[in-house]
Amino acid sequence: MSDEIISYEPATGAVLWRHPIGDVDAEVACARAGWSSWASKPLAFRIETMRRFANIVRQRNDAFTDLIARETGKPIWEARGEVETVIAKVDISVSAYADRTAQRRLEATMGSRIAVRHKPHGVLAVLGPYNFPAHLPNGHIVPALIAGNAVVFKPSEKTPAVGAFLVECFRAAGVPPECIRLVIGGPNEGKALAAHPDIDGLLFTGSARTGLALNRAFADKPEKILALEMGGNNPIVVWDTPDLHTAAILIIQSAFTTAGQRCTAARRLIVDTKLYDPLIATVDKMVGRIIVGEPHANPAPFMGPVIDNEAAEQLTESFLELLTRGGRPIRHLERPVGDLPFLKPALIDVTDIADRPDIELFGPILQVVRVDDFDAAIAEANNTRYGLSASLISQTPALYDRFWANIRAGIVNWNKPTNGASSGAPFGGIGWSGNHRPSAYYAADYCAYPVVSSESESARASIGIGLADG
Repeated sequence: MSDEIISYEPATGAVLWRHPIGDVDAEVACARAGWSSWASKPLAFRIETMRRFANIVRQRNDAFTDLIARETGKPIWEARGEVETVIAKVDISVSAYADRTAQRRLEATMGSRIAVRHKPHGVLAVLGPYNFPAHLPNGHIVPALIAGNAVVFKPSEKTPAVGAFLVECFRAAGVPPECIRLVIGGPNEGKALAAHPDIDGLLFTGSARTGLALNRAFADKPEKILALEMGGNNPIVVWDTPDLHTAAILIIQSAFTTAGQRCTAARRLIVDTKLYDPLIATVDKMVGRIIVGEPHANPAPFMGPVIDNEAAEQLTESFLELLTRGGRPIRHLERPVGDLPFLKPALIDVTDIADRPDIELFGPILQVVRVDDFDAAIAEANNTRYGLSASLISQTPALYDRFWANIRAGIVNWNKPTNGASSGAPFGGIGWSGNHRPSAYYAADYCAYPVVSSESESARASIGIGLADG
């Protein structure tokens, strides 16, 4: 067993970064020893530190962008957008903390008052994913630090260099080193961190399989906060739209941005039978124009490789499994460079598969289902244990009203892609997509807990009944 983590560039196979595996016990102990001094700082001090962090990231934008692109394989334009979201997260989190955890005072009897304030949990563990290795963990870390917690962060073993860069930016901004700890490691270190008795909570972004395991592991730990942000088998429904070109663009943006490696990516296209032939022809033609290439290529690619060869092989096997079950290929999943994880987007009609697998195909595969009426479209969209994102493309407001009222998802869009949710709003889902702890703007909710105090400047009390004469 290796005693170090090695990161490879998906687009080239070259070694990008290597580092010894960390010591979970030592990192948690350091955070436990130091968090209270950070929590005792004034809120204004912590906010000012976060603003310095945003400035540090802004100063290092080019280097950060290049590192994200190299380690994930995503195009430069997309990596740069991820860095911008890291910067923007600070102002959003400051506003969210003021809004969601504002101090409140209520008048009570006898000149006293009721005060509502919030306290940090203490030491929070953060487990980050590889698809947005800076943006998504940062969405937990910034609000956690603003609230006064210490953070022990374990990035994905597939994108550790970006995680280390992010932590260095926090420390350069003045976050005490003991309050932002980094654990480099693989699944074993992730499990050890999640199970550590000295953490006060876990903030997780990743697969439903891991999230379900964490939910079971925390079942007898009600004293610890657990926020799960998992994946989705997300539907995009197309109905009564005359603009097939725009619909195709929205479908492609939903299904194939980030090479399909977004938890909000469209996995299933559900389409009115009457629109099927012209819509699929339009989508297929546009998919054929998608440029797949390495991050720095010119012209700029729409999508890069998936994260590694293992992911590419799993996706290929999943596509073949759909074929064996009766799926009809519209566009095959091609692997143009055999020893690197580049994939060309795939379309497959799965209407005739009786028992369609309810899984998250985390890559550029879009399944198509034909239906004859709108009720069937909603039923098909809800035919999943997940419930993260859903989108309707339609020109009829009444249909959107029906869609919104009946769809089971935490993000419901109209004439917009399934992905690209705003950080200024809550982000989360139901079912196997989360545990009702939405992140983004609502992350403040799970980074601090409310404390209610009944207060009076002088002690006054009486017992008016139930005492014998003295």
